[in-house]
Amino acid sequence: MKYLFAAVMLASAVVGFSEAASAAGGCGPGWYRGPYGGCRPMAGRPPVVVVAPAPAPVVVVRPRVCPYGFRWYAGRCRPI
Repeated sequence: MKYLFAAVMLASAVVGFSEAASAAGGCGPGWYRGPYGGCRPMAGRPPVVVVAPAPAPVVVVRPRVCPYGFRWYAGRCRPI
């Protein structure tokens, strides 16, 4: 039971720190929180480049080789 409790405590600590470690304080990439809490652009850093995702692969359905009631097995159509 103490190992389960320790694992839960460790998991909650990791989750808690991961949110606090998110950069920009909620302003987004390329921005930071200013002295009065407003979002300001990061000067001197190149702008963030957003790349579109690759297109989805094309799925081609192969034609049916054997007639209904048969299946392809060991190099030829065989009855089920």
